[in-house]
Amino acid sequence: MLNLNEFKISHLNMLSELIRKNRSYRRFFQDTEITREELLSFIDNARLSPTARNQQALKYIISHDATKNAIIFPSLAWAGYLPDWDGPEEGERPSAYIIMLGDTTITNNYFCDHGIAVQSILLSAVEKGYGGCIIASVKKEKLKRDLNIPAEFEIMLVIALGKPKEEVVLDEMEEAGDIKYWRDEHRVHHVPKRSLSSIILENL
Repeated sequence: MLNLNEFKISHLNMLSELIRKNRSYRRFFQDTEITREELLSFIDNARLSPTARNQQALKYIISHDATKNAIIFPSLAWAGYLPDWDGPEEGERPSAYIIMLGDTTITNNYFCDHGIAVQSILLSAVEKGYGGCIIASVKKEKLKRDLNIPAEFEIMLVIALGKPKEEVVLDEMEEAGDIKYWRDEHRVHHVPKRSLSSIILENL
């Protein structure tokens, strides 16, 4: 039986592992389904997360069928640091999307609510063996027209979801190194991260 300290360490390790696995995945096994019930469970975790002034102004549209997914995909841009890549090919595209909206009838200031909510959604997805990508580069007016989204809702983000088909690794970044992610000859996606020591201001 675990004692209390061992229990805390175990759960900390589980959380750290989820955070490390929660990368921006851009290639998926498109035929691996994510169910409506799973998407709702991810959003429910976002619903229970902290929200500024407890306004709870975020709303969501879900998509997990091929027809609706095909409407969403053309409005998305995928990887700014990979200019020669236009996004995932058919067969490697997301099997589901969550479109995060701001309800302007409640507020026009969402503070950091969308950041908190999307992290809750993605960690929930990773826990179930999926992965995702936060997409903020969206043709918002086109997507609103294509999905008949009412005018009072503002598109904040689109979260692409699926079973990852690519390996994403974290690289320790050299001092004053390049922050741009890149892919090697095996299509492994590399993400440079600043060292812990470089972001701690010891003398302040």
